[in-house]
Amino acid sequence: MDITEIRVHLRNEEKLKAFVTITVESCFVVRNMKIIQGNKGLILCMPSRKLADGNYKDIAHPITMEFRKFLEDKVMAAYQEELKRSGGKAPLPGSHPDDE
Repeated sequence: MDITEIRVHLRNEEKLKAFVTITVESCFVVRNMKIIQGNKGLILCMPSRKLADGNYKDIAHPITMEFRKFLEDKVMAAYQEELKRSGGKAPLPGSHPDDE
């Protein structure tokens, strides 16, 4: 399986560092992944929805640890490249990548 495109939309918020969209083999898209600043570093969060009880459930997620690591490595590398390209500047809070 090949990730053919990774789009990183930097954020200027305390914990939310970026929204990420990936394309798999030029035929399947996953939107609204998030890069979050956690207590021990950056975390890649899968797209999720809020349940009636207030908890969140992932909509899409890796099944194996090997694929999760592969995906995290690719996305974090793209995030670092986008930071370099933008000079570390992100848009102001409140705008969302789907608004573009």
